[in-house]
Amino acid sequence: MTPIAVILTILGYFALIYGISRLASRDSSNAAFFSGGRNQRWWVVAIAMIGSCMSGVTFVSVPGMVGVSGFGYLQMCLGFIAGYLVIAFVLTPLYFRLRVISIYQYLEQRFGMASYRTGACFFFISKMLGASVRLFLVCLTLQLLVFGPLGLPFWLNALVNVAIVLAYTYRGGVKSLIWTDVLKTGVMILSVVLTLVFIARALQITDLFSAIVDSGLSRVFWLDDVNHPQYFWKQFLGGLFVVIATTGMDQDLMQRTLSCKDYRDSQKNLVVSSLLQVVVIALFLCLGVLLQLYANRFGIAASGDRLFPAVATGVGGNAGGLPLAVGILFVLGLVSCAYGAGGSALTALTTSFTVDILSVKGRDEHQVRRLRGGVHIAMAVLMAVTIIVFERLNNTSAIDAVYRLASYTYGPILGMFAFGILTRRPLRDRWAPVICVAAPLLCLVLDLNSARWLGGYHFSYELLLLNAALTFLGLLCAAKRPAAAGKTGAAGGSD
Repeated sequence: MTPIAVILTILGYFALIYGISRLASRDSSNAAFFSGGRNQRWWVVAIAMIGSCMSGVTFVSVPGMVGVSGFGYLQMCLGFIAGYLVIAFVLTPLYFRLRVISIYQYLEQRFGMASYRTGACFFFISKMLGASVRLFLVCLTLQLLVFGPLGLPFWLNALVNVAIVLAYTYRGGVKSLIWTDVLKTGVMILSVVLTLVFIARALQITDLFSAIVDSGLSRVFWLDDVNHPQYFWKQFLGGLFVVIATTGMDQDLMQRTLSCKDYRDSQKNLVVSSLLQVVVIALFLCLGVLLQLYANRFGIAASGDRLFPAVATGVGGNAGGLPLAVGILFVLGLVSCAYGAGGSALTALTTSFTVDILSVKGRDEHQVRRLRGGVHIAMAVLMAVTIIVFERLNNTSAIDAVYRLASYTYGPILGMFAFGILTRRPLRDRWAPVICVAAPLLCLVLDLNSARWLGGYHFSYELLLLNAALTFLGLLCAAKRPAAAGKTGAAGGSD
């Protein structure tokens, strides 16, 4: 696939999402930017959520990981479904009752300003790093396909991609994102399904199910070795708490959920989208098997995150001669995932920084619009810088990096929300920042020494649960006596 073909494909897609964004953002207010006006149809949000939860990392890394872990990722997906039920029936009614713009305003009402700012800061770090990792993977692929062959540097690649994301989210915010995510979901699924069809034809496969089962790459459950990173309960519990933390306690994805008119519509959206997401991920894993079979037959040496780009675009040799349509579908799917996730993160970062850190209290509509516009541009610049830094440091699988980062940065947020919802005890608010910094540092020490201290045990994504538990225990130690709870403690009781 030539650089010009890639550029034309990206420009065509960008023109489409920019047009949709402009239509959706007509007469857009600050309320529409931050929360979508709270009048979106639940089924539209459910379709949008499928795409918004999947990034360029999903598009490239999930098929690429099949060669190492088979269908083991589905174990984590079962945890995802359980996590979405917790979000739907515990967190969502709470957020709607409090009528928050930023979900971290709950921490202010429950504990105080120090806890509020701590939660917002951890989200800011988490989302900036996670979004940058996701967009970084796309930049790597485009460097291979476009910028490298044209002799252009990686830093220009990063700036161009972030500028595209900024352009279509600048005015409309959440209201625009919902409709562009609907488009993203459709493009992504169409790309995967048609790519499956083209590769199956190239391999002369008539029975896709039998080919996947006979490949030796379709193992789902790992129940025999507790020390193995793919052990079922590690993956299931990791998926459960990753979703609760990175969706239910993440301003990015909850902005969409809170754009529905009431909590019951939000619950429908969450349950339906969680089930559909598992189906889509299963399609990605099936694609991963065919990519492995294709690479083995035609001698393509690429693996992991590089496998799908190599097969689809012919980079590094493609003896099977897949049609140009496969390359176009790959680029469309990749940029739709990447720009959707990047735009979502940029909007959430703008909302959190504007509302939580700078505060909009006492400002009129025009002042808030100017403030969020400046913050939006600043967040875009910081994201581009972070991507450039990642390019210097990258040495791991992107999807593993995303969940590893989440284990450290979302753990304190999960612990704070759990303490607020599961107990009625008030907190000595000033201790919240200290506890939330100490917990991930302790987890890092344990993670680095687990094999030596715990008889060969290696932490996987369950590290998030440990991080949250340490935060919870720290907050319990810093809590006031129940008798002193009064009005503050009553604010955070379970529903």
